Amino acid sequence: MENNRPSIPTRQGHDTESIAWGYAEHLKFTLGVDRYSSSNYDRYMALALTVRDRLMNQWMKTQQTHYKQKVKRVYYLSLEFLIGRSMGNNVINMHLQPAVEEALSELGYSWEELREEEIDAGLGNGGLGRLAACFLDSLATLNLPSFGYGLRYDFGIFRQQIENGWQVEQPDDWLRRGNPWEIERPDIVVPVHFGGRVDTIVERGRRKYHWVDTTPVLGIAFDTPIVGFGGETVNTLRLWSARAAEEFDFSEFNEGDYVEAVAAKVSAENLTKVLYPNDKLYLGKELRLKQQYLFVACSLADIVRRFKKGGHSWREFPDYAAIQLNDTHPSLAVPELMRILIDENQLDWDTAWDITIKSLGYTNHTLMPEALEKWPVPMLEKLLPRHLQIIYDINHHFLQRVSIAFPGDMQRLNRMSIVEEGDTKQIRMAHLSIVGTHSTNGVAALHTDLLRSRVVPEFAELYPERFNNKTNGITQRRWLLKSNPALSSLITEHIGEDWITDMTRLKKLAPLAEDAAFRKRFEEVKQEAKERLAEVLAADHGFVINPGSIYDVQIKRIHEYKRQLLNALHIVMLYNRIRKGETKNLIPRTFLFAGKAAPGYQLAKLIIKLINNISVVVNGDPVASRYLRVYFIPNYRVSLAEKIFPAAEVSEQISTAGTEASGTGNMKFMCNGALTLGTLDGANIEIIDEVGRENAFIFGLTAEEVADLRPRYSPFDLYNGDKEIKAAVDLLFSGNFNFSEPGIFEPLRRALFDQGDFYMHLADLRSYADAQKQVQELYRNRDDWNRKAILNIAHSGNFSSDRTIRQYAEDIWNVQPCPVDTEHDPINTLEEARK
Repeated sequence: MENNRPSIPTRQGHDTESIAWGYAEHLKFTLGVDRYSSSNYDRYMALALTVRDRLMNQWMKTQQTHYKQKVKRVYYLSLEFLIGRSMGNNVINMHLQPAVEEALSELGYSWEELREEEIDAGLGNGGLGRLAACFLDSLATLNLPSFGYGLRYDFGIFRQQIENGWQVEQPDDWLRRGNPWEIERPDIVVPVHFGGRVDTIVERGRRKYHWVDTTPVLGIAFDTPIVGFGGETVNTLRLWSARAAEEFDFSEFNEGDYVEAVAAKVSAENLTKVLYPNDKLYLGKELRLKQQYLFVACSLADIVRRFKKGGHSWREFPDYAAIQLNDTHPSLAVPELMRILIDENQLDWDTAWDITIKSLGYTNHTLMPEALEKWPVPMLEKLLPRHLQIIYDINHHFLQRVSIAFPGDMQRLNRMSIVEEGDTKQIRMAHLSIVGTHSTNGVAALHTDLLRSRVVPEFAELYPERFNNKTNGITQRRWLLKSNPALSSLITEHIGEDWITDMTRLKKLAPLAEDAAFRKRFEEVKQEAKERLAEVLAADHGFVINPGSIYDVQIKRIHEYKRQLLNALHIVMLYNRIRKGETKNLIPRTFLFAGKAAPGYQLAKLIIKLINNISVVVNGDPVASRYLRVYFIPNYRVSLAEKIFPAAEVSEQISTAGTEASGTGNMKFMCNGALTLGTLDGANIEIIDEVGRENAFIFGLTAEEVADLRPRYSPFDLYNGDKEIKAAVDLLFSGNFNFSEPGIFEPLRRALFDQGDFYMHLADLRSYADAQKQVQELYRNRDDWNRKAILNIAHSGNFSSDRTIRQYAEDIWNVQPCPVDTEHDPINTLEEARK
């Protein structure tokens, strides 16, 4: 590389020389190090800042364009955004990768090595947060004006370690070395109030409410640019961090009470200290409620501030703001928006309610009643007394409507009321979300049908026009283009690159499933991914994996309904067969598990312990380990998932039918060429509709069959009626897998038998084992296997988050794309400063 400064300004150019100069200048002038004193992390930071520079001009241009065009914006409110690492995604979406790789190579560094220095952003737990991150990518790629709103947690969900087979939670201090992708906005500060009381006065015949004597907390904005593919639109993820209204009490400090002097500061900043505190105890529940209100109050204040700058009338608010609630975590947006409109802007109730309904939409993510959020009335009365008043008023108006529609049906009134009566009154946040929005959507066809028919049927009867389906999706830019570059190159070589922004173009691969040469190339790409994953797991964890074995993978949050226990029971069945010498034509199998259990969810944590104990026994058996290996990969996260999906061959999607809302892991596996082994649950049904049942392995009861069987289901009958199942269960609880820890798996035995096996593991185990035999039989013919794998990729296009977001935009939000000019403007920073 010549030692000449490029003609294009350093911070704007996309060529190799500009990037190299930007990198060198950040290393020296921003970080204060040189090539002799810099660490790998310094070099990563310099590169990240160089890439961020290239986002800045387009980021500001995007906001200016949206302001000038007076666009309607989408405001996506989510308590989680599992964005993972940003470097690779930003470089790919801005078409910078060739120049970055070349610049680093000429400077003597490795692009792959530096990008591995990035720490995953710890802003989410699982599918909910990852879906939100995919949606942000699609919103920007589709040029839809939007903001994502969430909380900037100092510590993520937790860093998972495995000690003696047990999950041990460690703080996920993801910000410990800084975050080059965010920009603090100290000028954007929102005071948020808790506690106090509500004074009511009457002025000119109208009641006015004053929320007084509150304890304030400040929300400080931190912005992260979200660039769409092609670099045209750069939207914003705005996260709020809690700060104390006063740093410390100076009088108490002077009197020597140093701890009390900073108590308020510590208490305030605890609000965004950690994602999802353990809410088993009252203090944990209270902290979580305060987190939710902080996030909602800051976000709505910011939305209203932006709206007011346009000088519009309040009735136009829904024409400029589409606010989507990602599950019930942001459901306090309903009473908060009403409070803003009535108390702060003096609108009458009916006008405020009409604006609120038209502006808000709600996405439901669960079918299990116990997972639907509820908050104790005493807690709301203590923390948010004005909001509780508004909720009671909303409920009063709503129940009036219900009583008119269904006169005399008092039981229906009790079932539908937002306020649940009982020993402790509770507010049903899902009911509030349905009543207070104009749209309630499910996230898969089956989920939406069950939502209408079983979870909230009476609401669907009252508001049929509000219920709709928006099947989840994933962004192919992250989960195929970025995570599987070899497969992406093979696809692009044969069908072009249009699939990157139109995933339905992958259907062009279908005829290539019959091309022997293409099948061979695909097999080679898959084998290389398997070998890479084996190397990573060997280096990081010492796992010994046979790349010639079938990679059978279940990676997701650990929960009873997701049935990792079913998978474990089948592994014990295989182990028993091998011990009996049934190894003829048996293809070696590697079972990979990963996922986190909620800290307070003891049975889920025990399932992790069981899998690890099975791993010790099976992998240590000199005979069994030749055919069967089991590994639990610690600390599942986005960057790890990006390594696993390309290598996976069997996609375990085995939840009890009628429990999984959608799933998105099933889609990520599919587009990377893994075959689904699953129940007819969630989006599995739509996957089968797309690819055909013959190109997957489907087993088990349907949702209807589960519901019909449950009242008369006896796990003992299945246990006693199937000798192989009985042998596996007996071995599992015999102490064979917990020789030195007697009785530790007794809670799992009780869940299966004494508590009735609610998730029907034993009901589906035989069908599951038979489907696993089909996996073995098909894999013996690698040509047929590869044909089906290619067809899965070819038919995965409908599961792009681009499709999902288009449907939201057209059916719920009524927002239009707003193209942003990408021509390089002459940069004159002095002139910009003068303006």
